[in-house]
Amino acid sequence: MSWQRLWLLALILVFSASGSPAFAHGVDGATKNFLLGNDGVAFVPFLYIGAKHMITGYDHLLFLVGVIFFLYRPKEVLIYVSFFTLGHSTTLLLGVWWNIGFNPNLIDAIIALSIVYKGFDNLGGFKRLFGHQPNTKAAVLIFGLFHGFGLATKLQEFQFGRTGLFANLIGFNLGVEIGQFIALTFVLLAFGYWRHTNSFLRFSTLTNTLLMAAGFGLFGFQLAGYFLK
Repeated sequence: MSWQRLWLLALILVFSASGSPAFAHGVDGATKNFLLGNDGVAFVPFLYIGAKHMITGYDHLLFLVGVIFFLYRPKEVLIYVSFFTLGHSTTLLLGVWWNIGFNPNLIDAIIALSIVYKGFDNLGGFKRLFGHQPNTKAAVLIFGLFHGFGLATKLQEFQFGRTGLFANLIGFNLGVEIGQFIALTFVLLAFGYWRHTNSFLRFSTLTNTLLMAAGFGLFGFQLAGYFLK
């Protein structure tokens, strides 16, 4: 099977998985039981949960795929990922620490729209339709803030004890960064290879269209969850 077909198959699998709650955020039964029963410092378990959460957090990863899609230089990737990290780390830590809560379906719907936004941006939609290109770094930072609130909202659902909360939050956030680094490493390796083939530019429009479709699908799924509760 050619590289192009393998890549498209991988994309289809990712976008299909994004519609399945089974792949959502890596909060399995054992993790739920641990979080519900924890009261005290548990830095390493929270570190592991944070890493697992990001690696299986398809909405966060799809957004990052959109962010780095046309970034060729390592310095550019580092800058944009840093803006995203600053955003989600800030609202993750402050959201849980100050107990700032949002409806999980609505915050996840906004996160889904961030995927749509980046796919649309990559397709040059803003310049074509509005004649203006928004500041992409500012957009990544702002959407990073919403992604962080999404992470904070997930944690607050378990209402675990506040003893050792600061250390646990640092562990969780560090785990998120480790998970993000691992996932991005594989994505960048795949992109690095794909960009040296003739199919990259040929399939870039299709890929970003699929990215938007996945975002709209997640948006509809979350809105349905909100109104049907």
